[in-house]
Amino acid sequence: MNPANDNSGDAPVKPCPICGKPMQFAFRPFCSKRCADVDLGRWFTGSYAVPVTEQDEEDDQDGKTEF
Repeated sequence: MNPANDNSGDAPVKPCPICGKPMQFAFRPFCSKRCADVDLGRWFTGSYAVPVTEQDEEDDQDGKTEF
C-alpha cells in the first residue's frame, strides 16, 4: 500500500482552513465542496494576494543587466 494514499487515521486530521471543521478526504484540505468554492471565490476576487514591493525605476536603470 502506498503511504501517500493511506487515510487510515494515523495522521491527525487538520481543520478546514475556511470554517475549522474536520477536513474530509474527498475535499481535502476542505470539509466540503462549499468551503472549497468559498476559497476559489476568494482567489477570483483577489482576496488572496502575494505582497510585493515596487522597485524605483532608478534602481532598474543603473546600466547593469542581471541574469
